[in-house]
Amino acid sequence: MGMTDEKSQNKTEQNHQGTDHSSPYPVSRLAPPIQLVDLARQIEEADLMIGTQVNAKLRVISEQIRKLQDQARDVLDKANRDQDLHRVKCNFKRLPGHTYHLYAKADGSRYFSMLSPDDWHGRAPAEYIGPYRLGADMSWTPAGDGEEEGGLNEILSYLMDNRNGE
Repeated sequence: MGMTDEKSQNKTEQNHQGTDHSSPYPVSRLAPPIQLVDLARQIEEADLMIGTQVNAKLRVISEQIRKLQDQARDVLDKANRDQDLHRVKCNFKRLPGHTYHLYAKADGSRYFSMLSPDDWHGRAPAEYIGPYRLGADMSWTPAGDGEEEGGLNEILSYLMDNRNGE
């Protein structure tokens, strides 16, 4: 075998032996030519799209982290408030579900009372801070003037009255 025979044999061994559609290169003159520049452009476009997607997903995660941090702060603030209110002087047994009224004396000490400012007929013995409701989970909730609670009761009553589709 001569030199040209070896070259043609190596070329034959390197040629694709499978079907045309599985060829790693175009095997038809009708197939579009693949240029190195085209391949580089396709890779660049893919990198750009992937970068955009990653950036968008990371922004969503970042916002979720911010919201979780805010929720954690709220939970800690409420826990500190609840602990503080449980340490306020009280001369009776606190029962969950009841509303108690918080007062502050001139010396800065605070105490709970069962009496609201209205019960004192305008002569409360100390500065009135506000009403708090003790929950079943032993957490304190500012009771407000009862409007929120009344609104909830109205909604619950409506739902209970109309539960049979009446």
